[in-house]
Amino acid sequence: MNNTTAVLGFSRIGEQRELKKALESYWKGDISLASLEETVKSLRERHWNYQKDAGVDLISCNDFSLYDNMLDLLIILGAEPERFKDIDNTTQRYFAMAKGDKTHTAMEMTKWMNSNYHYIVPELSSTLEFGEINADKIISEYTEAKALGIKPKINIIGPLSFLLLSKSSDCDVLELFDKIIAQYKKLFTLLSDLDEEIIIQCDEPSLVRGADAKTLSLLKIAYEKLCVSAKNADIYVATYFEQSTEATSVLVHTDIKGVFLDFVYGKDNTQSLELIKEHDKVLGVGLIDGRNIWINDIQASLETLKRISNIIAKDKLIVSTSSSLLHVPVTLKYEEKLNPEIKSWMAYALEKLSELQLVSAEFFERTTDKERVLIQENRVANEKRRCSTLVHDPLVQERVKALSKASYSRSSSYEERIKVQHDYLNLPALPITTIGSFPQTKEIRETRRKYKNKLINDDQYDGIMKVLIKECIDFQEAIDIDVLVHGEFERNDMVEYFGEQLNGFAFSENGWVQSYGSRCVKPPVIYGDVSRPKEMTVSWSAYAQSLTSKQMKGMLTGPVTILNWSFVRDDQERSLTSEQIALAIADEVNDLQNAGINIIQVDEAAFKEGYPLREEKIPAYEKWALDSFLLSTAIAKDETQIHTHMCYSEFNDIIETIEEMNADVISIETARSGNELLKVFKEHGYKQEVGPGVYDIHSARIPSKDEMQAQIELLLEVLPAQQLWVNPDCGLKTRGWEETKPSLMNMVEATKAVRANL
Repeated sequence: MNNTTAVLGFSRIGEQRELKKALESYWKGDISLASLEETVKSLRERHWNYQKDAGVDLISCNDFSLYDNMLDLLIILGAEPERFKDIDNTTQRYFAMAKGDKTHTAMEMTKWMNSNYHYIVPELSSTLEFGEINADKIISEYTEAKALGIKPKINIIGPLSFLLLSKSSDCDVLELFDKIIAQYKKLFTLLSDLDEEIIIQCDEPSLVRGADAKTLSLLKIAYEKLCVSAKNADIYVATYFEQSTEATSVLVHTDIKGVFLDFVYGKDNTQSLELIKEHDKVLGVGLIDGRNIWINDIQASLETLKRISNIIAKDKLIVSTSSSLLHVPVTLKYEEKLNPEIKSWMAYALEKLSELQLVSAEFFERTTDKERVLIQENRVANEKRRCSTLVHDPLVQERVKALSKASYSRSSSYEERIKVQHDYLNLPALPITTIGSFPQTKEIRETRRKYKNKLINDDQYDGIMKVLIKECIDFQEAIDIDVLVHGEFERNDMVEYFGEQLNGFAFSENGWVQSYGSRCVKPPVIYGDVSRPKEMTVSWSAYAQSLTSKQMKGMLTGPVTILNWSFVRDDQERSLTSEQIALAIADEVNDLQNAGINIIQVDEAAFKEGYPLREEKIPAYEKWALDSFLLSTAIAKDETQIHTHMCYSEFNDIIETIEEMNADVISIETARSGNELLKVFKEHGYKQEVGPGVYDIHSARIPSKDEMQAQIELLLEVLPAQQLWVNPDCGLKTRGWEETKPSLMNMVEATKAVRANL
């Protein structure tokens, strides 16, 4: 077999974020659709050629998207929601579904499995009438690739994952299986006519969650039918981010050609090797990490391949990435400011293509002299990383070892300390606060940019920030907010700001990855043991407190959120890294309270995002994630009130864990869900205080006083006033002052009107 290497998918944003820039220029009307299409075509060709030049055998088409692959598939299958069909222009309709327009609300967006990429959630129903199959995008990209001398495999999200990752308004999504599979059959029949032989990669990531008997039965039916429909196709099913032994045990009984399995994050996939051999299937061995930025340990990968080849013949093996390379930056070549030693331990997408070729060449015994040198360099780099003093800090390690059970517990029970806090803080009923950040204007971002580039000095920067903080406090006092915040004008990002001040973190110049559409993020890199060399927020909060007699709330990002929104070192357990971050946050909590800041918010926006995909692994995650939060806040004195904020709306399954976090106050997003979410807290008997968001900050509209008064009164139907705080549902960083000021004024007036009737 000639195919010995495969990439499951490639990044699409471009090494200089060309896609982002072109999309945003098109949306603004600065460039034409033809110009946008020219940019995306050049990106596709460049990415295909990168893979071709690296010697990759199986290169994908249809992994590229203007916005999202699930959205593309909706159009291909003729499953566009009825509510968008009044838009005749196909491009306008596409972007209206993705991000809304003046008359259409965007489709829901959520995380792709447990990655930091977001996909568009299909809207299905029992009455949905499917349109004609529209395979123009696939056919066009397949033709483009062939013109470059590449015969690509076609990437398609598989039918079970399409259903399981969708939502339905009136039935279980699996009840729509027959309708969906009929569309897939038409599509596969059409694709099989593209060439004498084609390869189709069906991505079925949902199957790594484990599958019940019904799902597994439908899985078998699906691929039996698709193998018949795609008469000229070799079908491979790809799973990733975990092991998928249940699904593999079913798939081997169909006529698919093979499976791609993740051996980086799904080491238990080894349990399927005998079955794969017995049924003579090809195995794509995912060994090049598709979602983290560390160099491959080529020697370890070769040892894994050797163990697998003791069971499955070499000619049935393909060396592949563990998942699509969508989840990592494009290339290291622009990283000129990174510490060279740390950079030598990193690999972005293009570097991973080279690693793939090296592993394959050595395993299949076709290594050149040049490749042998590179393999030796890889061995040396991994060894240096294992021994580096940059990575290992004995003081941090000893501090972790010295932790005791008491390190994770506050000195008093909630019932005891809340009485102390009420006496000490002396706040009115329904205390009013905000979540933390205030509008970050263009001028503020420009000031931070000048400071970073040393165009203004420390004194100038501090002076500008202090003016902004004073203006923010004056406004909050003028409208009579009870617990103030300093506005966070000095912060670029809720994770990056802290990472920049912690040992063990590095920051890239061009380490961008796609979050959704044109939205790109640049995660911090945690490369070593984490510690806090000096205070990070105390001076700003203390200055702000000096300007007012009201309570000032200190704002911190929690350890689990910092971990989950970073590229995390892979040479130790994530739980240990989280514990190290927690100690650093604990030091900051202590310094804040000693500086007179008696309300401290430790945000855990990404607490739920780190949940394992398999149910049996959830208790272990909850244990160490919970311990990390407890460790970061246990230092708080009784009179120090600990708040936390969580920005997602599904709490039913983790309400007990939230209670065990033992925060004194939790603020949550409820503006879009009414008081349904709050009922979860009541039904569980949650005793701590809650700040349900009374208006949605993600919308530019200004809610009226009457609207928010009605919302607060609805909240009081669920929880008593003594348990409730009043606040927006998230930070105000992305809003403008023209929206923020009247919205907050209305919120205060609404609260006062409700208080008058208590």
